[in-house]
Amino acid sequence: MLRAALPRTPKWLRSWLARHSVDWYVMSEDLAQRDSEVRIRNDGAIELRWKRSNLRAHRRFVELAKRLLKDIGFPLVLAKPFGTDTPSHQCGTARFGTDPATSALDPFCRAWDHDNLYVIDASFFPSSAALNPALTVAAQALRAAHHLNKRLHEF
Repeated sequence: MLRAALPRTPKWLRSWLARHSVDWYVMSEDLAQRDSEVRIRNDGAIELRWKRSNLRAHRRFVELAKRLLKDIGFPLVLAKPFGTDTPSHQCGTARFGTDPATSALDPFCRAWDHDNLYVIDASFFPSSAALNPALTVAAQALRAAHHLNKRLHEF
């Protein structure tokens, strides 16, 4: 980040700054967009079509965080947004719900149109609330596993 933000600064000074700095991540959420999607191309490669959203609110949030950090004594505050090459907490590509017309999965993450397909990852979320969804994914996996275990014992 320092190399990109301070390209003409000597390497020794950037190294000194790096040893005397603290990383803070100011995250906000991209709101769900119908045209944001993950696809498999004809050549088999995975393609991420990510339409950024909520950028005005995010920029205000970053400016507030920078101002607060300066107010508490950080003399230099740099900001660099993540690009589309570094997505994180991707959610919403196979949302769950109670209506097959508006969701790909039922409330237990079973595909509406494939009785034996369960999708247990962050794609079932409508969005992530700008937080790491790992614990919620794990909880939903346990919930779906319990449901599946009950279904298997019904036969």
